[in-house]
Amino acid sequence: MEINQNSSEVVSLTEAQSYTHAFQNQNPEAIKAYFAGIDKIKLILEQEGCIGIRFYNGYDLESEKANLVLVGVNEAGEDMELDTILERLFTCPPICAHKSSLML
Repeated sequence: MEINQNSSEVVSLTEAQSYTHAFQNQNPEAIKAYFAGIDKIKLILEQEGCIGIRFYNGYDLESEKANLVLVGVNEAGEDMELDTILERLFTCPPICAHKSSLML
């Protein structure tokens, strides 16, 4: 399997609901979602040679909370480790959408 600028798959709302609801049912105490602002996402995507973003699961030992680490990926499929890396995304809970059908 090769990654490129068109990697991943668009799914229907019904499929997305199925995935998020299944996760939330199996992990009721887990973080349900993460948020990063567009300006921070652009810092990654606008790097020269960046074709997308890789999302790593992370864990802050100090706060004892899970989070994501976002890093740009180049055309060779390698992480752009010397450029912009995001972490400390806003989590849900506590900052959640109020009317999303993706939430139980």
